[in-house]
Amino acid sequence: MNRRDLLKLFGGSLVVMQSPQLLISSANATSYSKTEQPLFIWVMLRGALDSLHTVIPEFDENYIKHRPKLAKQLGTGLPLEKGFSLNPALAELHSWYQNSELLPIVAVGSGYHGRSHFDGQDFLESGQSKVNSNAIDTHSGWLGRTLQMSAYHHKAIAIDQTVPISLRGSDDVNAWYPSNAKDVGDDIYSALMNMYQDSPKLSMSLQKGLELQKNAMAQQSGKQRTKFANLTKACANLLLADNKLSCAVLELGGWDTHNNQHGRLARQLKELDDGLASLKAQLGERWQHTVVAVATEFGRTVKENGTGGSDHGSAACMLLAGGAIKGGRILGDWPGLAKSELFEGRDLMPTSNSLQWLATVLAQHWQIKPAHMPALFGGLQTYSEQLV
Repeated sequence: MNRRDLLKLFGGSLVVMQSPQLLISSANATSYSKTEQPLFIWVMLRGALDSLHTVIPEFDENYIKHRPKLAKQLGTGLPLEKGFSLNPALAELHSWYQNSELLPIVAVGSGYHGRSHFDGQDFLESGQSKVNSNAIDTHSGWLGRTLQMSAYHHKAIAIDQTVPISLRGSDDVNAWYPSNAKDVGDDIYSALMNMYQDSPKLSMSLQKGLELQKNAMAQQSGKQRTKFANLTKACANLLLADNKLSCAVLELGGWDTHNNQHGRLARQLKELDDGLASLKAQLGERWQHTVVAVATEFGRTVKENGTGGSDHGSAACMLLAGGAIKGGRILGDWPGLAKSELFEGRDLMPTSNSLQWLATVLAQHWQIKPAHMPALFGGLQTYSEQLV
């Protein structure tokens, strides 16, 4: 290997470290200029969020019987309708609810009835496996397939180190995530551009990577930890910088609360609340045309365990938010918390399907034809409820 080849290899490594991961990009994206194009942002909460500690059924007389310690620690939540309340850590989301920009849906399940985090996440993200199938196809996801079928030609960005399952199946997906490596100077990038001048493919990849990095970190300065709020701000910057980009995916882990749940969830929910507030603030007027969907792979046991936590369960809650959402209400049928009303005698019973709610909101937000929905969501149809 001569010196020039070594420099090319070294330079290529720098691009990978310092620039966003540019994974897949189509040159055939339809060009349009729309300040009111509908944005859709999918937030995956990994680890199985406890819905009873998030959208709290204070009206259910069995709630406090199952959770005497957790209910006492939690106290009175922020009031919603039908006797539900919201965890006090979600103060920003509660203000959205009051402004009809938040729509909680209770007792939802994806159709997965196991208790494995990984299988549950794959099942929810793929959106194509049947309930009794042991084989979960991860080659494409419901959002990636939907991107191809929308009335608009959407491009998507994953704020992640890889393209998540939910976005697979589309040719117009990029991935970006901030690097922890020390940034290099402009002279290095300039030298790389000169080096790549005879290679249009490398040159274009470097240029796109630099533009993505610049757009993501706009209005941010100094070294910042990768907090969720920083990621949502970068996500908003990317959406604003590219008028062909109308879809984004984020994720937030840390919801597996087998012990000391109250304090841990308070911190987690506050981080989620802060992050979504940052997203809204950065989007500005575009927020009015935005839908944010937040969901987790499954819920947790109704009864608290002996270490102040809860274990893997079934039904959970999901949140739809955004300026485009008809919020300020609770959806989903409440199954009850009596022993006879629980799934397998221990979990909140699912009464509606989270994938069908996603299909419904996307069909309305992106004008997907009803005939296409079964192919996009594993045979599932949409609900009749008007969500946007």
